[in-house]
Amino acid sequence: MDSSNGRDYDSLDVAVVGAGPAGLCLARRLAGTDASFAVFERNGDVGGVWDIDAPGSPMYESAHFISSKTLSGFPGFPMPDRYPDYPNHRQILDYIRSYADRFDLRRHIQFECGVLHAALDADGSWKLDLSDGKSVKARYLVCANGVTWEPHIVTWPGRFDGEIRHSVTYRDVGELAGRRVLVIGAGNSGVDTACDAAFAAEQAFLSVRRGYHFIPKHIFGTPSDVFAHDGPRVPHWLEVRAFGLMLRLVNGDLTRLGLPKPDHRVFESHPLMNTQILHYLSHGDCIAKPDVRSFDGPEVVFADGSRERIDLILTATGYHHASPYLDEGTLELSGGRPDLYLGMFARDHANLAVLGFVEFASAAYTNFDTMAELIVADATAPADSIVRRRFSDLKATHRPDLKGGHRYVSSERHANYVDVDAYLRALAEVKAHVLAGAALPPSARRPQRRVQLVGRRRSVVGR
Repeated sequence: MDSSNGRDYDSLDVAVVGAGPAGLCLARRLAGTDASFAVFERNGDVGGVWDIDAPGSPMYESAHFISSKTLSGFPGFPMPDRYPDYPNHRQILDYIRSYADRFDLRRHIQFECGVLHAALDADGSWKLDLSDGKSVKARYLVCANGVTWEPHIVTWPGRFDGEIRHSVTYRDVGELAGRRVLVIGAGNSGVDTACDAAFAAEQAFLSVRRGYHFIPKHIFGTPSDVFAHDGPRVPHWLEVRAFGLMLRLVNGDLTRLGLPKPDHRVFESHPLMNTQILHYLSHGDCIAKPDVRSFDGPEVVFADGSRERIDLILTATGYHHASPYLDEGTLELSGGRPDLYLGMFARDHANLAVLGFVEFASAAYTNFDTMAELIVADATAPADSIVRRRFSDLKATHRPDLKGGHRYVSSERHANYVDVDAYLRALAEVKAHVLAGAALPPSARRPQRRVQLVGRRRSVVGR
């Protein structure tokens, strides 16, 4: 294969799909090894979902990080001091591209070269068919294509005369001006979009199926994640009670705004880092509605029997975790999501891993780097090595508790949701076992830990 970055190869040790933040973490780790590798990126530059100009990007103009700049940077490469506490999407894109430049990662990336199909060849390696018409073989494949490219489309009974589309297509408030807009779904981007509609539309409505806990972005003037990170370690039961009490004191009874009462405790679903929506609800610029029952021409009928005339519906109903270039069944599913060892490794394929599919309430990039370290250890270990045998045994049989005592809400979104402290502890234990032969410890009592408040920016589904 004749590559655009000056490399010639027909086969690789490791192929990585996607040059977003996860793919870049892998590239940086792989660059420190002797492995031959390449990153295949269908777009013209790095950035993943943060590139609003990339075809199919779910980004919108009002998007900001929901974790602070202080704790959200790549290891060894903090965000600039000039950035605000919560950078906007253009600042994040600039930061990601600066990271790629700082560590000279672009030379490992094939731009405008998407993977159309990847399947196991007869010799056990992966054969990748590329969008430039060429093919390449790789001994090990890592899918880092992200989870917000394939929208989950929901339908309702009846006929709707207005415009309805998934929020992946939404870009800016100009689309909302002078219209009666309904946003369905109260995930972080759904609530952002509802705030945009409250500002720009004739009237905004937000349809939610369940109640949520709305967490402010600042506590005592400090970014919420920094406040939690720097606070004392407390038992799990105390953190839930204390933080739940604080939210009740700050936000009050949200049912007064038409929102359902949460059916779960704080930290049992992905946090909503947005209290701006409460401002708009309290001023009537946005009106909370229950779940949608059906459509009736120009009107939407809600579960409580109420009706509203609507011009535009934006469905913020989430995304499928998918790598569409893999054949169906390559990744075994559990609860509608891939069943991966440690949220990364295929259980049925010794040479297939995924980075970026596991979800947790914590800033992502530092954790991506930690996860990439373990993937690279597996990918670069000789096939007959003790390291590879240990990995293989664990993938087949080891199912550590990654939820840290939390009972997350029952939904597809939370099927593979993990507690970040329990997860990172499991990664450290597995690393010590496979690389140094340390015994895996038995299940321990739930440890004291710091509250974890925030997650990746595009936590969209609100169901």
